[in-house]
Amino acid sequence: MFLINGHEQDLLAASDRATQFGDGCFTTARIVDGKVCHLAAHLHRLQDTCEKLLIAFNFWSELEEEMTTRAAGVKRGVLKVIVSRGSGGRGYSTANCSHATRILSVSAYPSCYDSWREQGITLALSPVRLGRNPHLAGLKHLNRLEQVLIRSHLEQTDADEALVLDSEGWVTECCAANLFWRIGNVVYTPSLDQAGVNGIMRQFCLRMLAQSSFRTVEVRVREEALKHADEMIVCNALMPVVPVRAYGGKLLPSRALFEFLAPLCEHPN
Repeated sequence: MFLINGHEQDLLAASDRATQFGDGCFTTARIVDGKVCHLAAHLHRLQDTCEKLLIAFNFWSELEEEMTTRAAGVKRGVLKVIVSRGSGGRGYSTANCSHATRILSVSAYPSCYDSWREQGITLALSPVRLGRNPHLAGLKHLNRLEQVLIRSHLEQTDADEALVLDSEGWVTECCAANLFWRIGNVVYTPSLDQAGVNGIMRQFCLRMLAQSSFRTVEVRVREEALKHADEMIVCNALMPVVPVRAYGGKLLPSRALFEFLAPLCEHPN
């Protein structure tokens, strides 16, 4: 059962712009012991994205209470929050959209993440590339068709996750995670000013690394640059951090970066 605008229901108006145009944003949070991990960061992401998408949403205190209440009593799970522009007139114009829609749901925690953290994962290069658009870059908006195609191609391989390039061939992210790699004491992560999602856990890892002995650099590189990596990790708000054990036929046994970040990312602050 979903919570839609404060009411328990499964029905959403067919005229809602989430359905009509993918006009909205979302965030997906980990629940641990009845609490939403990084609650403030998830709320800030939604606020920032609504502002950039020009979505008028004025129920932030209600949404925070609903998120907290929805997570209460859940030992381990996933909370998804969607904010759409709501219903309006026909066509692309937003002139008649006055009431945004909020949708909350809780689902089971993906069991694969436990084994991924222990054993590491393999990556495969995706043939699907991300379109570049600086107006949408970094945002977790509802237009996820690229990720659906990436996932569909990934499921035809033996890999666990996909390495994704943008339309000009720059390393950007994974299907459902952000990417870091280490060469010596320097940690690299792709610049996301043209494509990709600036994830909650990516932001958290960057803050933690800024206080460490590692040096962090945001870069624009081709896929060949990853051949020099001593270590690779992927992260998102649910994983939260997972080591990559192999990519492109190269084994990556080092865990220095993972062992630094993993304990910090587990705390549900």
